[in-house]
Amino acid sequence: MAAADLAALRFVQQHVPGDAAVRTATVLSHAGEHAAAWIGVGALGALVDRRRRRDWVVATTAVVAAHGASVVLKRVARRHRPVDHRVHVRVGVPSRWSMPSSHATSTTAAALAFAPLLPVPTWPLVPAMALSRLVLGVHYPSDVAAGTALGALTQAAVRSAAGRLAERGGRA
Repeated sequence: MAAADLAALRFVQQHVPGDAAVRTATVLSHAGEHAAAWIGVGALGALVDRRRRRDWVVATTAVVAAHGASVVLKRVARRHRPVDHRVHVRVGVPSRWSMPSSHATSTTAAALAFAPLLPVPTWPLVPAMALSRLVLGVHYPSDVAAGTALGALTQAAVRSAAGRLAERGGRA
């Protein structure tokens, strides 16, 4: 598995074209750091869309929960980021742990949670963020796959819990 992961990472770095891809990946990386951009979108939505404020709060809670879950799982998995002289690391990272990708986790949760609230498709964010982590050389493909799955599962769990609370008369 490790050899295939490294080979896939190297393939992406060799075949995704040049400076524009690196610049785009870097912008996505900064936006996704600690889920800041997605939390900002959720907070802004809750502030300006009073009619759907509860939905925005639930969606943003899913993003925060997904990011938190990824940070905890990184410390459990303790998988090191790619270290190979043939991998070009093009951005700084907050920790040495890579599994799961927190960027992929929070972005997937945000794309799913915000989809019914925004007038534009959010799904393209998921493959874009996942690919960006490989272009920048900071994750293996299995890290972003695990992050994507964790983000989807966390978002679904938060949405389900909020729905159950609402059915019982709570204000989740």
